[in-house]
Amino acid sequence: TDEEMAQVAAELAAASGGTCVAMALDVLEEAQVQAVVAATVERFGRLDILVNNAGIGYLMKALVDIDAKEGDAVLGVNLRGAFLCTQAFGAHVLQAGGGSIVNIGSIAAGKPNASPAYSVSKAGVLALTRHTAVEWGPRGVRTNAVSPGFIRTPMVEEGLGEEALAGIAALHPIGRLGTPQEVAALTLFLLSDRASFITGSYHLVDGAYAAQ
Repeated sequence: TDEEMAQVAAELAAASGGTCVAMALDVLEEAQVQAVVAATVERFGRLDILVNNAGIGYLMKALVDIDAKEGDAVLGVNLRGAFLCTQAFGAHVLQAGGGSIVNIGSIAAGKPNASPAYSVSKAGVLALTRHTAVEWGPRGVRTNAVSPGFIRTPMVEEGLGEEALAGIAALHPIGRLGTPQEVAALTLFLLSDRASFITGSYHLVDGAYAAQ
């Protein structure tokens, strides 16, 4: 809700000592995406970073059982949304001299699971990452992807349930699920100038789950 967004923005501003503005948009609506980019530039005078983090799932069905509308919803938000946001961001930063993008992928992109639409959408996000890094790298834009494993988020808890999560946690060499803060820490590093020679890559945050 607008009230919840405003509260989060206020908390972030207080914690950082900076300014935080919350704006709602549907990442599937090109006009809304472009409007948010324009409003950000108008408010702050510039735009430097983009995190494509909007996503939905899990659609836990066999490939042949997925309704076309269900598949379109997952592919739309996870992949088309990232595509449109990247385009709108690029339209500004390519003229402004550069910036940094982090796309939130998933280990599901390279390790098929019970949600085929989700896996396919996240594989597309990695392809978008590589393409953007190559095409826009000469113009000062770095693009990387962070691929979380099983992170304890509301979406994962709702999709899998506590009993399943307990079993999955035991399968991790590190012995537990990840936290949103651990994903955020790597994302912040990749966005920053400390990662100035890192682009076109994706980085697992999965407690070695996918390495098995």
